[in-house]
Amino acid sequence: MHIRHSLTAALAAFLLLAASGAAASPRQSLVVTTPWLRAHLGDPDLVLLHVGDKDEYEAAHIPGARLVSQRDLSVTDMSATGLILEMPPAEDLRKRLESLGISNTSRVVVYYGKDWVSPATRIIFTLDYAGLGDRAVLLDGGMGAWVRDGNAVSAKTPPARTGKLAALKIKPIILHADDVRARIGKPGIALVDGRAAVFYDGIDTGGMHDQPDRTGHIHGAGNFPFTEVTDDAMMLRSEAELAALLKKAGVKKGDTILLYCHIGQQATAVMFAARTLGYPVLFYDGSMQDWSRHAGYPVDNPAAKGAR
Repeated sequence: MHIRHSLTAALAAFLLLAASGAAASPRQSLVVTTPWLRAHLGDPDLVLLHVGDKDEYEAAHIPGARLVSQRDLSVTDMSATGLILEMPPAEDLRKRLESLGISNTSRVVVYYGKDWVSPATRIIFTLDYAGLGDRAVLLDGGMGAWVRDGNAVSAKTPPARTGKLAALKIKPIILHADDVRARIGKPGIALVDGRAAVFYDGIDTGGMHDQPDRTGHIHGAGNFPFTEVTDDAMMLRSEAELAALLKKAGVKKGDTILLYCHIGQQATAVMFAARTLGYPVLFYDGSMQDWSRHAGYPVDNPAAKGAR
């Protein structure tokens, strides 16, 4: 009887330990709430990054947050043959991350001011590419949720802090045009365009440097407009809603999702949503700006087909 009781108690303790130590879902590992952040604002390893307008940040931000912009963590070539918003070389990127106070032990929380969702997810994507994805999370609802929940704000800029990072372990998630072309139509690959439907459908044409992109979308791509990742309150949509939107874009269970947009920003919101559902993801950083410079690479234009 004593042995049976001991075994029963041990089993109960094991089950309790297993339950408490159960792995978090992908969403729980990537998204935090305002109550969580309020409880952890004083953590010594916390690095809080505000993505938004400079004037807005200077007027009010979450206490301790540092303003970060796309140019802080990207390189842009504004020449006629250059690309916008590309990843810096690894060593350059490491130094840029350190300048934001990020170290090997940091927990990085990124949040958006107002509706700057895709710029914030671009920062998350950059951290994941740099090998820091397991320590980078997004604040659900951003600054809007923080204020709505009655939390304190500050106009004080925190003192500069330099972090210390080991050599980055770059995650091979960025593809180039040839890589994308080789994967079109391959089993297990779902190509997804993260732009607004008017661009995907060929009603409007994007472009930079006074150079219009090719009209339509990369051949075989489905569409998940980046604005659909969040609801009207800028909160991340439910897992069921996001799964339905991915399914509508042609994504099947077990697929690896390959994403692109105009220049490599908007589709990072869709990429982040896919990661919260556990999908493996790849990203075409040059996106439609780069694809358009390859005249022989296939493009579908639904608007042109409809005009016939």
